Amino acid sequence: FAELIDGTIVVHREHGIGIYRGMMTIELQGIINDFILLEYREGDKLYLPIDRLNLISRYEGLSDKQPKLDKLGSQSWKATKKKVSDEVWKVAQELLDIYAQRELRNGRIFSPAGELYRELEESFPYDETSGQYRAITEVIDDLLSDRPMDRLICGDVGYGKTEVAIRAAFKVVEDGFQVAILVPTTVLAEQHAKTFRERLQDFPVRIGCINRFRTPVEQRHIVRDLSAGAIDIIIGTHRLLSKDIVFKNLGLLVVDEEHRFGVSHKEKIKRLKAEVDILTLTATPIPRTLQMSLLGIRDLSVISSPPEHRRPVKTFVARYDDLVIKEAVNREILRGGQVFVVHNRVRSIHRMAATIQDLVPHARVAVAHGQMAGKELEEIMVAFVNHHVDVLISTTIIESGLDIPTANTIIINRADRLGLAEIYQLRGRVGRSATQSFAYLLVPSIDHLSKDSRERLRALMEYNELGGGFKLAMSDLQIRGGGNLLGVSQSGHISAIGYDLYLDLLQKTVADLKSKTDDHAYSTYKDDIDPEINVKFSAYIPESYIADTGQRYIIYRRIAGLCHSDESDYTDLLEELTDRYGPHPQEVDNLFKIVAIKKRLIPLRVNKLERGQDSLVFSFMPDTPVRPERLLTYLQSQKSGSRLTPDGRLVCNAKADAIPDMCNVIQSISTDLLRLTTDDTS
Repeated sequence: FAELIDGTIVVHREHGIGIYRGMMTIELQGIINDFILLEYREGDKLYLPIDRLNLISRYEGLSDKQPKLDKLGSQSWKATKKKVSDEVWKVAQELLDIYAQRELRNGRIFSPAGELYRELEESFPYDETSGQYRAITEVIDDLLSDRPMDRLICGDVGYGKTEVAIRAAFKVVEDGFQVAILVPTTVLAEQHAKTFRERLQDFPVRIGCINRFRTPVEQRHIVRDLSAGAIDIIIGTHRLLSKDIVFKNLGLLVVDEEHRFGVSHKEKIKRLKAEVDILTLTATPIPRTLQMSLLGIRDLSVISSPPEHRRPVKTFVARYDDLVIKEAVNREILRGGQVFVVHNRVRSIHRMAATIQDLVPHARVAVAHGQMAGKELEEIMVAFVNHHVDVLISTTIIESGLDIPTANTIIINRADRLGLAEIYQLRGRVGRSATQSFAYLLVPSIDHLSKDSRERLRALMEYNELGGGFKLAMSDLQIRGGGNLLGVSQSGHISAIGYDLYLDLLQKTVADLKSKTDDHAYSTYKDDIDPEINVKFSAYIPESYIADTGQRYIIYRRIAGLCHSDESDYTDLLEELTDRYGPHPQEVDNLFKIVAIKKRLIPLRVNKLERGQDSLVFSFMPDTPVRPERLLTYLQSQKSGSRLTPDGRLVCNAKADAIPDMCNVIQSISTDLLRLTTDDTS
């Protein structure tokens, strides 16, 4: 839960896009509570009770463009949400149609792992990480079942996705079928070919690689061998999708970073998918929410743990100095490694290259930037992959999927001009092996850095552990990951209501559609409401208990999340607070009581509970499972003076002043109401 700061754009589920203006403590009629202040168009203000923090989320779009603020009380937000909801329904329907078609089709059943496969397993020079082992097991299980495989393997570069693909490919080849590995760039094709050949050199597997680096004669030979069945595994770019490519018996298609292919290529991939088992690899993190949305629709394996031998990148911030560059480059070359130098100005990049060549005359230096012709750029990148270049001076276009174990030093010039996520991704180009890697972030002057730049660079210094809690960079990458998976057509809708709310709507719609098509499926989104509770007692975290506003906000977020958690999470958080801050005051205890009340009201679809003079008033959602005829019968039998109003609200007599008594009364009423739900036939 990243802390919100004044000025952050947020999305309120019911009121739309506004600006977070801080957290404040307000006293009303002797009752003290914390509120979130949100500002809307024309300076309108909304005070959100802290226990309803779940209703807001940080606004994340798919571009840097600032969204338009909503006007409180206007209908425009409802209209926007309705329009996006309709579109989300179509996306969810499409996902479920794909799922249904796969279920109808019988896939090829491959044979269980044999002696050769066991030898392949034993020849792996490392111990599999838990995530990698799980992914391999899931893929092999898919191949052994009669259900067509369509699995997505998600994991950072160097986390072992390629080994998963190698095991799957080997299993398919062992049964006499061919495998196609489709990659977006020539550089990646060359790299995969090198990896596959090294890994399978002791096994009877014939590997081919086709891309535009091959001469026309070589390409013709490869095409001929492929159709004759003389190649078992073919690795290539979109050249593999050409009309002249004919397989003898294709059994598996592995697609690396599918989102980076063009629309026409994606259509061809889709047609291939209908015929064979498919394995898709991606290095872009997929957000948890989207993982849940795709659950049971697209099989997903996440490899989140780095290999054991991997070390964190040692990161230094330094003033630009020729001596620093000379020493860093020399040290890396002397230990047989390679260096990335990022210089994000095409105009002066050749001057930078000349400087480095002068500083380290024995180094083989090359330049790469986006304004070069595609073929020239690819040739330089392949030369670097094959270690024919020691130092690559490039703009920020460095291939994100590249895995070069010998590149273990990166120098980023004018790091102060780059964003946090961008630097994080660039730094991720090194540190792909057991060798200690280094990142040098060079700036003109440390003393004259802007506050923002200093904060960014400080964060990079602090979070240099593997997978080190890098919330900002990860959320940026995850948004791209979500956009990639859902397709470009959804980008406008995501920008209209924000990424989090879009995914929530998708998850709700998929769950609802699934529950309608499957009698056994329960719509997991029946708990999507956040009841408004107004029981007139102070429920907040006093500053005297937790002084830091940021920490208070994070704890509030965690408490709000307990509405949809297990009882054990509730107890664990209470114990953690006591452990960290000492015994909690009554106000904090009251906050947890409100969460407990909400947990009881959510299954009843009660969206509001108010405490009157001597009464409690329950307001229900239209889809409440409490049946009106049962409720009326129940009220008549109680003779307590409780009544149902014409607008469907339940007014219960309740004379309880003490907080524990009030909570007991609410618990008793909600237990009775639960017995009146449609699910209870007693």
